Amino acid sequence: MEKADTILIVDDDPEIRRLLVDYLVRNGLAAQPARDGREMWQQLERHVIDLVVLDLMLPDSDGLTLCRDLRARPATAALPILMLTARAEDTDRIIGIEMGADDYLVKPFNPRELLARIKTILRRTRALPPNLRPEPARCLHFSGWCLDTAARLLTAPDGVVSPLSGGEFRLLRILLEHPNRVLNRDQLMEMIHGREADAYDRAIDVQISRLRQRLRDDSREPILIKTVRGEGYVLASTVDGRGTCD
Repeated sequence: MEKADTILIVDDDPEIRRLLVDYLVRNGLAAQPARDGREMWQQLERHVIDLVVLDLMLPDSDGLTLCRDLRARPATAALPILMLTARAEDTDRIIGIEMGADDYLVKPFNPRELLARIKTILRRTRALPPNLRPEPARCLHFSGWCLDTAARLLTAPDGVVSPLSGGEFRLLRILLEHPNRVLNRDQLMEMIHGREADAYDRAIDVQISRLRQRLRDDSREPILIKTVRGEGYVLASTVDGRGTCD
């Protein structure tokens, strides 16, 4: 029997933790609860976690800080994160994306929607790349940089290696697959999220800005990821899939 995906629910409300854990288990997933950041790290040490559902407001540390810390650690840098927030303000969503969250859900929500979001995130995370079959172009070279698509590691021209979050990896992979081609926001949203963009289409702009920082690309005068006014974004580089990132 195939092992069920394990979801870590980080929320300080015991009723919400119990409700979500029970619901996910009834629908074929495994689930572990954590009431705060300390318990989150403990659960990550004890269990193999496939996705973290992380509340924005926690007693010992806010979810945004924990999201940033998860992305900063190599062992959890690529771990999918679904952020929960009680506020529907764009500012919270923008900051969540900047910190590396893969998606967000506003409270109160229907558990069925949470389950659907979890399945969508897991599906798209594993779609790029399929981890269990070889890829013809594992390492993509561009302008002195190299992306290892299996390990999801980005190597800079000076040899510094850094892991990418799920969102950063998917966006860079898409741009590398369409070099020197302008992609508009709707196209990027559809390819990254697999669903139509909602009113929060600034998420793409935030992710582009975050990726430019990774690539040391000056946002005022970008060289690698250029903005085509009124049209979208373009990766201005040739891409070579031969060789390794060593």
